Amino acid sequence: MSGANAGKWLVLERVTKRYSNFLAVDGIDLELRNGEFLTILGPSGSGKTTTLMMVAGFTPPTSGSILMNGRSIAGLAPERRNIGVVFQNYALFPHMSVAENVAFPLKMRSETRSITSERVARALDMVQLGGLGGRLPRQLSGGQQQRVALARALVFGPDLLLMDEPLGALDKNLREQMQFELKRLHVNLGITVLYVTHDQEEALTMADRVALMNRGRIEQIGPAETLYERPANRFVAEFVGESNILSGVLEPTHEAGRAWFVPARGPRFLVSLDRSETPPGEDCLLVVRPEKLSLGPAADAGDEGLRGRVTQLVYVGDFTRYRVELDGGLVLTLKRPNSTRSFRPAEGEAVRLFLDPDDVCILRDRKGERT
Repeated sequence: MSGANAGKWLVLERVTKRYSNFLAVDGIDLELRNGEFLTILGPSGSGKTTTLMMVAGFTPPTSGSILMNGRSIAGLAPERRNIGVVFQNYALFPHMSVAENVAFPLKMRSETRSITSERVARALDMVQLGGLGGRLPRQLSGGQQQRVALARALVFGPDLLLMDEPLGALDKNLREQMQFELKRLHVNLGITVLYVTHDQEEALTMADRVALMNRGRIEQIGPAETLYERPANRFVAEFVGESNILSGVLEPTHEAGRAWFVPARGPRFLVSLDRSETPPGEDCLLVVRPEKLSLGPAADAGDEGLRGRVTQLVYVGDFTRYRVELDGGLVLTLKRPNSTRSFRPAEGEAVRLFLDPDDVCILRDRKGERT
């Protein structure tokens, strides 16, 4: 591989997929490094699965190029791309044993019986199913069936592993266990993974980088922390985690690197300009995560903080979600851990709200732009 694409295992350049009058994927560029775990995240209909299917070879792109290890794979049949694919529904053959299911890709490649037996055993051990090769899929749990599908995708040594919502059919606890299991396999094998999900927690937990898609385009790509702490636009801020998003304007202060954020109603906030792309005097959006806000008793706060009242609280186990209405009618949502040492006001109680100027993100208010 040479030139600008050196070191990039998978490269999509201006890839588009159109179905009649519907544009499913709109000219995206995407690069995946060798050994990387990259997740495509997005709502239903955003184009993430279509993108995966084009890489797999099951759906031809309308335009654009797809390169793997420096060569175009657009004209190759799926079975010639050396790509493993794991689907949400597992797609196991019900009449075949676990071992026969895992061996199927090797059978299609006309591998010898001895090599097939050795590789199947190794693949089943890899996913911690050694000794279960003689069972039928219906005799396994959902999590075990998912592991069989994963072993089948890995048994022939693929250059790239594609996973389309592979944990979507599992319950919450099993899904979380499998997230750690997939990350363990990724680290141990060093395989390159392109993973599709609509579950933001899954994406943030597992991926080296996340590409967030919306309406056929990539809105932002980067490490999970970057998407969460520095969203590129309102869509990213709303889709990834919870956010308080306020419209307002920035006004200058005499303090270097700081400005006043003045919302349409309610009190103003002192904010840092270190994470702002908007100069003072322009309309903007303030984004602050619920866990970045803190509360204190109204009587003990002196002149600091913003005065308000708890209008609603919801107990969620490890934390409580509060809705606080500030003077002037502005409402913010907070999340506070349920610690015995933390201040836990009652519904209707007067409080003070505190916000660190460095914990906000200021975005341009792009009214009328496509998001």
